[in-house]
Amino acid sequence: MGNAGPVQILKDVTLDVREGETLGLVGPSGSGKSSLLMLMGGLETATGGTVTALGQDITAMDEDALARFRRANMGIVFQSFHLIPTMTALENVATPLELAGDVDAFEKAEAELSGMGLGERLDHYPAQLSGGEQQRVALARAAVTRPRILLADEPTGNLDGATGEAIVRLLFDLHDRHGATLVLVTHALDLAARCDRVIRLRDGMLESLPEAAE
Repeated sequence: MGNAGPVQILKDVTLDVREGETLGLVGPSGSGKSSLLMLMGGLETATGGTVTALGQDITAMDEDALARFRRANMGIVFQSFHLIPTMTALENVATPLELAGDVDAFEKAEAELSGMGLGERLDHYPAQLSGGEQQRVALARAAVTRPRILLADEPTGNLDGATGEAIVRLLFDLHDRHGATLVLVTHALDLAARCDRVIRLRDGMLESLPEAAE
């Protein structure tokens, strides 16, 4: 079998995201949106160039250092929730705090879930929750460590309109309350337009880079 060689997903992308900014990443399927977000979060490795977050070159970190950096500074929300099925909602949200050695992990997790309207769902497992409830658990898990950077990859992609809107309100509320930098990948142009700035990707390249909204 022949080897087609590596596929270049992103090409000559240079992007600065300001602290506290909300940034929407839009573009057609396969344009590189999710890959760019994964590079920002250190979940994929760049084959060239550098990714700097909070003044640190994360492309130079080994896996352990990168994991510690993400745990301390980033919250990531995916389209497909990525909850641990054998853990309750409370346990899922407490996990990143436990890994960080926080003795108040469960107390903080319960407060975060209650703040998202899930106070009656603490002991439920993911399979016992609706899609919207699972995404709120995932959002609580991302937010409970008070990350300085919040990355969201199509967070409303598996939800109906009303449920998705509720998740979007929670995302922007977290940004407003805690000042986290929010980078949002979405197919929905109306959702991206709610961000301070919108970046469009096409064929792995930045197509447009509008100025921040006043």
